[in-house]
Amino acid sequence: MSSALEVKQVIDRLKSISDPKAVEGMARFGIQSSNSFGVSVPKLRTLAREIGRDHLLASQLWETRLHDARLLATMIDDPRQVTVAQMEKWVRDFDSWDVVDGCCGNLFDKTPFAVSRAREWCRREAEYEKRAGFVLMAELAVHDKKATDQVFLDFLPLIIGGASDKRNFVKKAVNWSLRQIGKRNLKLNKAAAKTALKIRKMESGSAKWVASDALRELKSPQVQERLRGSK
Repeated sequence: MSSALEVKQVIDRLKSISDPKAVEGMARFGIQSSNSFGVSVPKLRTLAREIGRDHLLASQLWETRLHDARLLATMIDDPRQVTVAQMEKWVRDFDSWDVVDGCCGNLFDKTPFAVSRAREWCRREAEYEKRAGFVLMAELAVHDKKATDQVFLDFLPLIIGGASDKRNFVKKAVNWSLRQIGKRNLKLNKAAAKTALKIRKMESGSAKWVASDALRELKSPQVQERLRGSK
């Protein structure tokens, strides 16, 4: 596909590979489905590879407010062209956890602003904006091989701060960020486990779940063995 592709052509393609049955199933997973064609992520990725990087088209697709178009936008946008202003606009538009996760893992974590936005958003009150902060921490822990340990050590107090949030999409992201940081290397594993023990002492059901679930994985023989082997 050419980079001069029109939004209408892309929307027509999305409609042609849509799955109405998938739309019905989305609600069961807490996904916003009112403006979705039900295109699967593998099909979106195939289409994204066809299109290639296209910052302008990504912006135009985002403005359609269509669920599938927005997910596709996160796959074709060029992280080198993404600005803080764009990230702030998009984060305020988030209305479904899968778009939050797709955007943070496909695009935002590859920008130079990822660390600063994670630190900023995890303090927000809005549910999806707050989730985005913690998801960014998790995605950076997985994808940014050059980041220093200090980046992640600085995230840990913020994780403690978010651990008592009762909202499902927030507490699961808090847990995810803690687990991914703790699986990065042995030093961070010890720091994350120590953080989880602090969280477990908090008078909050959410915090206790975040901590117990994280500790189960962080201290598991599989994780310990892998980290010792990769020293």
